[in-house]
Amino acid sequence: MSLWRIAWKNMQQRGLASSLTVLSMALGVAVMVGVIVIHAVTVKQFTAYAGGYQLIVGGKGGDLDLVLSTVYHLGESRYTLPYSFYREFIDGKYADLTIAAIPYCMGDSFDPRPQEDGPSGELFRVVATTPDLFDKLEYGVNRDGTPRKYQFQEGGRNFRSDHAFEAVLGSVVAAKSGVKVGETIHPTHGISGRGDTHDAFLVTGILEPTGTANDRAVFVNIEGFYLLEGHALSAKTRKTELPPLVLGSDAAARVGKQKDDTLRVGDANYEVVATLAETGTNVDEIAYAPLDGFELPEKNVEDAEASTAIPAQLYDNDDNLITPLPEPQREVSSILILSDDQMGPTILTTQINKDQNVSAQAIAPIRTVSNLLEKIIGPVQIVLLVLTVLIVVVASISILVSIYNSMSERSHDIAVMRALGASRSSVMLIVLSESILLSLAGGLLGIALGHSLIAAAAPYIETQAGIQLAFWEFDPWEVAVIPALVVLATLAGLLPAISAYRTDVARSLG
Repeated sequence: MSLWRIAWKNMQQRGLASSLTVLSMALGVAVMVGVIVIHAVTVKQFTAYAGGYQLIVGGKGGDLDLVLSTVYHLGESRYTLPYSFYREFIDGKYADLTIAAIPYCMGDSFDPRPQEDGPSGELFRVVATTPDLFDKLEYGVNRDGTPRKYQFQEGGRNFRSDHAFEAVLGSVVAAKSGVKVGETIHPTHGISGRGDTHDAFLVTGILEPTGTANDRAVFVNIEGFYLLEGHALSAKTRKTELPPLVLGSDAAARVGKQKDDTLRVGDANYEVVATLAETGTNVDEIAYAPLDGFELPEKNVEDAEASTAIPAQLYDNDDNLITPLPEPQREVSSILILSDDQMGPTILTTQINKDQNVSAQAIAPIRTVSNLLEKIIGPVQIVLLVLTVLIVVVASISILVSIYNSMSERSHDIAVMRALGASRSSVMLIVLSESILLSLAGGLLGIALGHSLIAAAAPYIETQAGIQLAFWEFDPWEVAVIPALVVLATLAGLLPAISAYRTDVARSLG
């Protein structure tokens, strides 16, 4: 009979003690596997989330707040930008370095099952944006290096820029709410879920699962968002950082602008602060800017009208023509920037962050996320791993105690084996083999238990944090668990093995 089989028989004879020892080892290993896998998946997915674009532009404030609110739909966006600054990336001074500029407006939520006494606790963020988010941006890279593009579930499509009240749902939102394409949703003002209910948005599409925070968000047409109650800046309270412009009567008529409108001339935006009464002179043809006056060339007028980011015609869900919110009353929470130049992000970051005339900042989200993982999540993982290692060490000590306490009971059996010709080294190896078998059984059971717990917790974690987990999620560090347990078991089994080695045959048989 082999030494391993004898060790297995010894474990069977002490079934309860062996089972409890295996279970204690399994629990320690399960916790360790959970920490390793969840940390690895979290780092991977958090990094991937921030990799779909190169820059986020927002109001000056904390980098982390801007990234969390824009990329992960967590926290609150505290600082906004004037809509005219977003226009700089469309047809202004930053346009040459920009492939896509996607505006975000945030601050509303969607509760699929509101209660009479308040929100249901299952709130999803509402993000107002443009169709370019899904048409021009990607959300990661496949294993073969190809970009991941947004796809819509069967029967769905992107919302249209000229239909103000259309929306797209993330996959988790659709699954949790049960809302289908063709149905309507009612966002709630504010992120608490306790605000007033807004007008209905028609759901035109549901995203295929992306494994990103966008699965837990509702995306609505920014034009409809601006028309909702409480989303427009009044003429008195709106924020502007544009230089003033006074138009002669003919110049104002030619460009169709009046007081409080925004006008692009050349490479700059101006706010029309007044229009002059008709004089019958060439003054009527001139636009006056600070310290200087200039004539309004026809080319610039045409460019200004053609370059606007606001749809020329806007419709509601009944195809009735509606009026868009005027540009001076608009603001954006943040802007996603994709550049076509390798140095473009660096140039844009430098120009925006050093511009003292605007209260804007440009940040690379991947860098902010890396700092977050390195400075906060990394140390927390180390602490958790140290605790789980201590748990496994304690479980290994339980193996030592379990086998050592049984040595007095086994002294007669060991003496019989010695009398039948077994060597001291063979007896010692049997005890070490039993220790290793106990640790292997605990390790394998712990790995299976750890992955089962991950699978069981996956729906809750995905709903709360947007991190997708599955039973088969595997991290290479798990390979090191079993060899480490064998080493620990060998060390734990040395003391009882030495005790068996020194067993006095004559005394034990006497």
